[in-house]
Amino acid sequence: MTMVEVLSSELVVPAGKTPGGSIWLSNLDLAGRRGYSPTVYFFRPNGDPSFFAADAMKDSLARALVAFYPLAGRLGLDGSGRIQVDCTGEGVAFLTARSEHYALEELMNEFVPCGEMRDLLVPPTPAPNPPCALLFVQITRLRCGGVVLGQAMHHSIVDARGAAHFFETWASISRGGGAPTMPPCFDHTLLAARPAQSRAVLYDHPEYKPEPEPVDPVSASTYASAIITMTKGQVGALKARCLGSSTFRAVVALVWQCACRARALPPAAETWLYSMVDMRARLDPPLPAGYFGNAVIRTSVSATVEEVVSSPLVHAARLVRAATSQSDDHARSLVDYLEGVDTMNLPRRGISRAHLRAISWMGMSLSDADFGWGAPAFMGPALMYYSGFVYVMNAPGKDGALALVLSLEPESMPAFSKVFADELARLDTSVEKPSRGLSKM
Repeated sequence: MTMVEVLSSELVVPAGKTPGGSIWLSNLDLAGRRGYSPTVYFFRPNGDPSFFAADAMKDSLARALVAFYPLAGRLGLDGSGRIQVDCTGEGVAFLTARSEHYALEELMNEFVPCGEMRDLLVPPTPAPNPPCALLFVQITRLRCGGVVLGQAMHHSIVDARGAAHFFETWASISRGGGAPTMPPCFDHTLLAARPAQSRAVLYDHPEYKPEPEPVDPVSASTYASAIITMTKGQVGALKARCLGSSTFRAVVALVWQCACRARALPPAAETWLYSMVDMRARLDPPLPAGYFGNAVIRTSVSATVEEVVSSPLVHAARLVRAATSQSDDHARSLVDYLEGVDTMNLPRRGISRAHLRAISWMGMSLSDADFGWGAPAFMGPALMYYSGFVYVMNAPGKDGALALVLSLEPESMPAFSKVFADELARLDTSVEKPSRGLSKM
């Protein structure tokens, strides 16, 4: 049985005249993963006959591409062989599909990020090398009338925040809005290395250096993934245990502790926490809010398993803070460092099973991805690249709640699920409850 049938495939070009030429990519663009980043948006049917009509979606996409014209171009090479974006206006791939197998609620109950779901809901993509298209979109209509919008955008030209900016703009235009209220900025020279005589590499930047092959390498095809919801009360109780830590740092500290326990790692083993930090507002001067490129840097901190597991949770949260508190001097040092290395040979493989990579998508508002028929019932990655990933996101329709999308080794996931559920139960018992009209102290 074919679970999803592709009905049409075409190119959507910008609705108006757009600039030509090429766009230079920064060292942070070149240092990122060379490939496509697939995500999915699930939408419940609302009874409107025009619900995600293909012609209307193509029209609003074409108008969004006028402002975000590089997406309609192709990945190219300059005269020296450096990757760039050629603004050719050739268009983005737009596919329509249908599934008589799935209703939305059934799909949401079954969905976890994995290769099977990516293949069902996101268009196939070519090798991510020049000359290749930069954006692929698929609208899949389900048996119940619900819709999944799946997309794959080339990571070399933009990070998650920039991608969200584009989809929020497309959604706004679909709702009847005009030009984006926050214009995109394509000046990647804002993240160029400093002149040779004034470069200063002040940090070691181990995240960008080749490592010895791990004894226990993680295959991209061997992971189990899960989506876990934390209530607003659980998040509040967790932050109280972490003494003023941010939500992201407190949540990642708990996931790190639970992952170390579930993996049954030796106490003396070294465990690394990797993260990706958005530097737009941390640079001096800050980047424009609409900067459309890769403005994130890899960061990390290490500890022994015993230190992470046996210390109070607030200690792990402080370790996470050490991995996520970088400022302008760190980012500029990294850009200068990358100027002197071959970015094609930077480490891009998976991580050892002792480590964790945590990414915040909390700044992405699901309400801003409303194409005119309601906010998504869920938005998240369609695929986890390897074991040891965790995305921290806002839970749809639940103010203050979080959704954690994570991957672990298949043999570790059952133990993690139990350990983490036990921790959530403890948080539930510590949530303050009113007593005789007064809050407990």
